[in-house]
Amino acid sequence: MRMSGAPATPAAGRPTDAERVRSILAAAHSMTVVTDGTHTEVRHLDGTDPLGRLHLHPAEPGGEMEERPSIRLEFTDIAPTPVRDRVRARVTITGRLLTPYGGQDAEASTCVEFLRAVLETPDGRRTSIGLGELEAASPDPLAPYEAGMLTHFLDDHSELVTLLLRLVSPQPTAGLVRALPLAMDRHGITLRLEERRGHRDATLAFPSPLDDVEQSGAQMQALFSAARRRSHRNTLPA
Repeated sequence: MRMSGAPATPAAGRPTDAERVRSILAAAHSMTVVTDGTHTEVRHLDGTDPLGRLHLHPAEPGGEMEERPSIRLEFTDIAPTPVRDRVRARVTITGRLLTPYGGQDAEASTCVEFLRAVLETPDGRRTSIGLGELEAASPDPLAPYEAGMLTHFLDDHSELVTLLLRLVSPQPTAGLVRALPLAMDRHGITLRLEERRGHRDATLAFPSPLDDVEQSGAQMQALFSAARRRSHRNTLPA
């Protein structure tokens, strides 16, 4: 059941909710595991999709009547740059244990009877995703690299963030305090525009979606070139 009432297929140039969940899992550095009321923080997930160790199985009819320990996996997607309101999304996967939970043992494998995955976004949207959707989706090719790419962009090329503002529509007002890169995926880069009162996000689409991380340099250069061509009338107010 789709709890938000949003359509299953997003607008062109946006990841599906299932793809977004898979991307969050692929980039996760840690997760919270709740079993039998015990919270365990599992860290050092870098480069290891937790679904590789937690095998999800469809729920069987009548399985809810059996005494199986419940398990809840909690992931928080946090912006790698120091923007306001850094939490970009939360993911919760719930199910019942079919084999004992392997804890932090990288060699352990745990089977889970999948109940549901829920994606929560800061705007209050809450979407339930089925196992079929989750298994059919692929993580974004930039997901494992996004944090390093955005921090490098901000730390070493902050002047190019300002350049990209020429592509933002509507243009930022004189109330703009700062602009920071918030997110990047195969479809484009999102800037967070922080104003004296509140903030807004602006997504700049790449000329075409990326197939792998090696294409990101050329796509960013295309955005920079487009920004330089933009009329000076579109630059920030003095």
